[in-house]
Amino acid sequence: MFSRIRTDLVALMALLALVVTGVLDSTEALAGLSNSVVIMIAGLFVVGAGILRTGLAQMAGNLLLQWAGNSEKKLFFLLLIIVACVGAFMSNTGTVALMLPIVISVAISMGSSPSKYLIPLSYVGSLSGLLTLIASPPNLIISQMLVDNGYEKLGFFEITPIGIIAIIVGMIYLFFTQRSLLPDNKSLSNRNDSYQLSPDQIAKDYHLGDSLFKVKVTSWSKMVGKPLADLKIPANYHVLILKIERGSKEGIHRLAITYQEMAGPDSVIQENDVLSVQGSFDKIERFSQEYSLLIAEEESKAEALVSKQLGVAEVLLTPHSAFINKTLRDIAFREKYNLNVIGINRKGDFVLENMSTERLRFADALLVQGAWDEIELLSKETKDVVVIGQPKESAAKVYATGKAPVAGAIMLLMVLFMIFEVFPAVISVLIGAVLMIVTGCLRNMDDAYSEMNMESIVLIAAMLPIATALEKTGGMEIISNGIIELLGGFGVMGVLCGVYLLTMVFGQFISNTATAVLFAPIAMNAAISMDANPYTFLIAVAVGAGMSFATPVASPTNALVMTAGGYTFFDFVKIGVPLQFVMFIVMMIIIPIFFPL
Repeated sequence: MFSRIRTDLVALMALLALVVTGVLDSTEALAGLSNSVVIMIAGLFVVGAGILRTGLAQMAGNLLLQWAGNSEKKLFFLLLIIVACVGAFMSNTGTVALMLPIVISVAISMGSSPSKYLIPLSYVGSLSGLLTLIASPPNLIISQMLVDNGYEKLGFFEITPIGIIAIIVGMIYLFFTQRSLLPDNKSLSNRNDSYQLSPDQIAKDYHLGDSLFKVKVTSWSKMVGKPLADLKIPANYHVLILKIERGSKEGIHRLAITYQEMAGPDSVIQENDVLSVQGSFDKIERFSQEYSLLIAEEESKAEALVSKQLGVAEVLLTPHSAFINKTLRDIAFREKYNLNVIGINRKGDFVLENMSTERLRFADALLVQGAWDEIELLSKETKDVVVIGQPKESAAKVYATGKAPVAGAIMLLMVLFMIFEVFPAVISVLIGAVLMIVTGCLRNMDDAYSEMNMESIVLIAAMLPIATALEKTGGMEIISNGIIELLGGFGVMGVLCGVYLLTMVFGQFISNTATAVLFAPIAMNAAISMDANPYTFLIAVAVGAGMSFATPVASPTNALVMTAGGYTFFDFVKIGVPLQFVMFIVMMIIIPIFFPL
């Protein structure tokens, strides 16, 4: 029942209720949209998309699969150990956002559901915040609180032993509950079964392997300087020119850039052009001899169909298509859509010659070739044809091919900026996001915007002002003082448990940073009033604030994995609440050992 309304809508409704009732004004309510956390998450979506698009995630996943072999158990622990190590030196949000595409890629490669890995990814990412002083904002907040009250600040690795124990306990718990409590969303593991633009597969399906060639235009060719429309090559030779590769004559020759364009009626052939052609070898040989062309020693690879500028797609005729019983010449397909038809699949029979005079039938599949932008425009046509697959997604992947080292370097640069605090974390992330676009790891700004998960962004932006509402109304202080007063009779340990529990509970509904800001002074006052060790109480606040497991809004990392893993609100409840109970018992034993009361 509770999952019927999207979480971002619930968060917006709650925010509007606070405004309508006068608890927040419009400026306070909209402050979340400009919050650095929200902007950082948007930027991390772009960085993560670059990692995925360039194939870097797949490469990292393949490496992990080599280390893990065929063991899902080994892979599970290996992934979480890597997350913990990375999370020790950068924000848990950044860690999870960077690892998200890698984990999804690895899970799908093993035929497993990503939903079995993404909640563990989020939880261990949160626990990694206990490994070093800079790993989580609550650690820095309690350290500053100690300094403000005349105590020594926390050392860089002073909290590390507690973090290591927390991660070990968490990983063991998640391993044993992974299969029983986490959902198994088979649809997520089958996403690779959907149509993927593979030049090799297309060439195989359409039997193009024996009909794709490359020819080079010589200086004495009769084609030079003439438009293709005047040559009438398809009609005279039954040969189709698909693509023209042309080197730039500007600049130093060895640095010249090769341009590619779709061959069309208005294309004017130039000396040294390389033409990708389709047809039987004997017809291409005759055509080459008469026009003084040089045939490449080897047939062109199937990849010749696809480049950063040009691509192919399969198109189906709809039942009520106006194209049925008409020829490509009748409907002027090339002129209307600016695309070439290079094959017709008719229930397994393939037409590769004289296609312009072939009458089309319902359920015919047309293999079209041309500029990616034109294919995307064709995909919006719903009346006469339907484009199979996702040409925009395919174009983005092809565009980023070979950019994996660039994406890796950008990710490393961003991480180093965050570790050494060269810039504020949000600026480091934005630098990484912009570099992903300008270096070609992402196709364009539209591609970057489309990769942002607006549900997660709106959810977090709407939840952040709730901390302001709690602070303004005094509700947090009233409840916390009441619990401390209630548990005071149980001694120092009782109050410590109360501070931890209260911090943990409120941390399920507001950010760990806001929780630590609100509870650090309460913990300090409680420790001083009871003549106890302030370090113990403040460490309890930092640890409790990081136990954000029970709700999808408890942490940005939970919000990040919720949509990707296909989780519901209660998926977090049923696996997160028992983990919090386990962690409460363990931490109330461990914290006093390392920081005696």
